[in-house]
Amino acid sequence: MSKKERLILAVVIVEAALAGLWWYLASYGMDNPDRVTADFQQVVGQTMGTAMGALLGVGVVLFFVAARNDRKTIENKMRR
Repeated sequence: MSKKERLILAVVIVEAALAGLWWYLASYGMDNPDRVTADFQQVVGQTMGTAMGALLGVGVVLFFVAARNDRKTIENKMRR
């Protein structure tokens, strides 16, 4: 498995975990409205959206780095 494929798999797994956490926190606020503040849904949405967006942004940069490393590995194997 190439580094690009591993990176994509890792990002998908982490994004799914963050989405699950987002869903859990959102449903917790809906199930217990007397235990959370009025802006709970908005705060959870902004926080989790920011975290997921930041991870995707870093993932894009890391994807290009992984692609470059895969190309270098292939070039080194062909030289030998």
